[in-house]
Amino acid sequence: MAERVVPERVVPAQRLADEAGFKKSCIPEVGRLLALAAAAKPGGVVAESGTGAGVGTAWLHSGLGPGARLVTVERDEELARRAAGLFADDDRVRVLTGDWRLLEAHAPFDVFFCDGGGKRDAPERVVELLAPGGILVLDDFTPSAEWPPRFEGHVDELRLFYLTHPDLDATEVLTTPASSAVVAARRA
Repeated sequence: MAERVVPERVVPAQRLADEAGFKKSCIPEVGRLLALAAAAKPGGVVAESGTGAGVGTAWLHSGLGPGARLVTVERDEELARRAAGLFADDDRVRVLTGDWRLLEAHAPFDVFFCDGGGKRDAPERVVELLAPGGILVLDDFTPSAEWPPRFEGHVDELRLFYLTHPDLDATEVLTTPASSAVVAARRA
């Protein structure tokens, strides 16, 4: 069986995460989902809330079409600066430093990986930032075999919000046996 290829920018981004002690980078299973989402919108505007060390950014970048652009935001100035350095040679990528709401100036999004701010504190606004047909990816959920989905014995209201939002067609995707992602498309 052939080994899965890791996009070239993921390796230095993961190295940067390790050097910085950043432990919240997206896992390869989510990364492949991000690359797929970006590739599905070859001329689109791709956004990420929560750049971190740029691992998710690198996965999104690997799927970018020549006419696409990627904007990502990170609150930590040092992480943002270092992540920006990984993409300094590609003018399709812009790394912002500050609150996730800085992304609003670049909306609507054809792909939005909401891994930082917005996901929990302003979920309705996250949906509003999607273009019609835009793809939303939210990771770091714990799989639940129950409906409504539960986490630590209680209904997972956040996950339920995205899975049942009237403007989204959404599903939960198992990324590993212990983790899942919500993937949604905004209805036209």
